[in-house]
Amino acid sequence: MAEAPRKLKGHKSSTTCCIASNQRPGLIATSGEDGCVCLFDLRCKDVLFVMNVGDDPVTSLCYKQDNEDIIYVSSGNEVKSFDVHQAGSLKPLQNYSYNQEEINQIVCSSKSSFIAAADDGGDVKIIDIRQHRPYKTLRNSHESICSTVQFLPWRPWEVITGGLDSKLILWDFSKGRPLKILDFGKPDVHARENAEQCFNPAFVHSIAVSQVDMLDRIGKICVVGRGDGIVSVIDVESEFYPTKSKNSSKLQKNSQSKSKGSASSSNAESQDQSREKKLNLDYTSGGHTAAVSCVTLSTFGEKGKYIISGANDKSVKAWNWSAYYDPCQISNNDSLLHLNINLTRKVNWLCTTPCDSENLIVCDTSKLVKVYTIA
Repeated sequence: MAEAPRKLKGHKSSTTCCIASNQRPGLIATSGEDGCVCLFDLRCKDVLFVMNVGDDPVTSLCYKQDNEDIIYVSSGNEVKSFDVHQAGSLKPLQNYSYNQEEINQIVCSSKSSFIAAADDGGDVKIIDIRQHRPYKTLRNSHESICSTVQFLPWRPWEVITGGLDSKLILWDFSKGRPLKILDFGKPDVHARENAEQCFNPAFVHSIAVSQVDMLDRIGKICVVGRGDGIVSVIDVESEFYPTKSKNSSKLQKNSQSKSKGSASSSNAESQDQSREKKLNLDYTSGGHTAAVSCVTLSTFGEKGKYIISGANDKSVKAWNWSAYYDPCQISNNDSLLHLNINLTRKVNWLCTTPCDSENLIVCDTSKLVKVYTIA
């Protein structure tokens, strides 16, 4: 059980998003349906400042990767940038109005060259934030709302998107075309039958990918928060590039070393091959019983050690997921759940801070931001 959280006050209605500074541990920004962005320093008691962005809810936030004084905000179908040192001024530095529909998530590329904005129309606008102009539109692949997007730091011209069509799509955004589509709406032949798993569609609500400082430890993974309550962990290289990445994946190597010396059989090889690509954290592992609204990889301690997931079942779970691939540990899904936090509200978003304490930030459907410590 987690200790009672610290509660941060600043918003007047439901909180929608939170991001944590990597350059200044303890500094976090949150957004809400009140059209405001709040900046908090966890060393202080009160909110540092409240910035009124507009009348529409603020749906997503991201820092400029090479300069966290600049914050990007999505509101309605617009992306705006602000200088946090000029919080007293409501005038944005830039205003990008390229999306036709409401934006669900924005992210900045690791080189701070582009912003990706995923919207209700199923499109993703790639915005050149150096030239201040639209770069590409990714369209005609999602059949419904595009809810989430992430750049791949190790492949500078590729992004992954997820949507309410249950599809996860890898794109070459320099050419504006999809490279590979995974459809979670199709039956998973490797999934274990479980009558108690929720039967909602496997919509893709949130994704998280390995950051550069995690690659050596956890490999190149994509974590998927799904509408059926499952958190899927995908080895990007072996799933999307099976011919190019043969024997090169970190998760694949761990899986192979685990089976060394054991009796070989076609059944065992088949199980190993399915493991190399995907791990499903579901109800049988102590997982969620309703749609997973947000997933992230931990940035404290050993970066990427934990997957943190939040859901509509009013719970947050911390998963020691890498134990599944550790050749020194028994492969037992029951041991993967590290911590369960029960809330009183549905989770909208969460993030972690690179701090030893107060390292999990949770935005739920209340106006209070919750701060927890995960050991």
